[in-house]
Amino acid sequence: MSVKVQSVACGSYGEKAGICPGDELVSINSNSIFDVLDYRFYMQAKKLKIELVRDGEEVMASIRKSDEFADIGLEFETYLMDKQHTCKNKCVFCFVDQMPEGMRKSLYFKDDDSRMSFLFGNYITLTGLCEREVQRIIDMHISPINISVHSMNPDLRVKMMKNPHAGKSLEILDRFSEAGIDMNTQLVLCPGINDGDELRFSLEELSKLTPSVKSIAAVPVGLTKYRDGLYPLTCYTKEQAAEVIDIIDEFNAHYAYYNNGEIIAYASDEFYLIAERELPDADYYGEFSQLDNGVGMCALLKNEFENALCETEAFNTARNVTIATGEAAYKLICKLSQKAEGKFPGLKINVVKIINNFFGDSVTVAGLITGKDFKEQLLNVPLGDELLIPRVSLRNEGDVFLDDVSVDELSEYLNVKVTPVVNDGYILLKTILNGGV
Repeated sequence: MSVKVQSVACGSYGEKAGICPGDELVSINSNSIFDVLDYRFYMQAKKLKIELVRDGEEVMASIRKSDEFADIGLEFETYLMDKQHTCKNKCVFCFVDQMPEGMRKSLYFKDDDSRMSFLFGNYITLTGLCEREVQRIIDMHISPINISVHSMNPDLRVKMMKNPHAGKSLEILDRFSEAGIDMNTQLVLCPGINDGDELRFSLEELSKLTPSVKSIAAVPVGLTKYRDGLYPLTCYTKEQAAEVIDIIDEFNAHYAYYNNGEIIAYASDEFYLIAERELPDADYYGEFSQLDNGVGMCALLKNEFENALCETEAFNTARNVTIATGEAAYKLICKLSQKAEGKFPGLKINVVKIINNFFGDSVTVAGLITGKDFKEQLLNVPLGDELLIPRVSLRNEGDVFLDDVSVDELSEYLNVKVTPVVNDGYILLKTILNGGV
């Protein structure tokens, strides 16, 4: 296995050692280089013996660095240094399978890459890991790893993921636990399939892998209106969502009794909203290790916003802004806006709930609102001085929505300044009061 060098930074260790664009990187200190993880790990030494192939001939380069963590200046064709690994499962709840036709090609890519888990926090199912990759994670002590478990029942996991290896791959959890690899886990719950007693079983089995298992997130299955021909699934009802919360609370109470009051399992904010139950306070979520799964996002935003209000001296203002958000966060944003209006005389905040017509009204999270829905539902709304939208609605939090509508296009269409805002209470209040940059 070799990886081709695309460019070498001028004046870098690599250039000084004679490494050239087009060289194929074979090994560092006799360790084969397959991808970016190998490269980053084995490059962390002051003395490097690098094996290369140039025009079919073996070439050796020696580097002595002043700092073992210093970069040597090599660039490769792709960030991972090879192709991103695709998912080999056909999960009955897969969101990508529920995408409409005609969207950007990248939106149909199913990622299941352990390197993306370590580098960017993506979740992996373990079904695509070969033995070399499993052992590499252990040897390099790559941690934490984010893992989509869904069920600790091997037979049920096979049925849900439509992969004959899905049950067997659960054994990797044991190996990671024995090696001290930290794991954050998630269970995408489907009504009547992996909740109820199956949820109780999964929680109990995962708890046996602590302290390596740091957290367990339970997330309701996301269903769009594009499910023709797919496995019949239903959305959670108020009563079913309440049962999930009760099961997790029961588990946590038992776990905390034997673990100095600590808890590891959390229902996502969506479950509380569906069940119409009050969300826990910020203290409940500890280090907020499952924020990307929508666990504790509302509590953290509320806590930060209220702290920011306390720390900001009141003043008169003529600001008039609109905040557009998804149905899930709408009530919270309304409450926070009322508190801000109560402290700052003259401040006017109009909160608009955006219904997800594009994917279907059962999809309530802000991260899946499209530019088209913003445009259609805000066209005749008085927007004031500025429109604030959730930055998470943008693809990779850039400047384009999932349907390729840009922020600039939305701004021009609505004839108002549009400012994407991150999920941070301090930044939200600052933007409300002072506007976006």
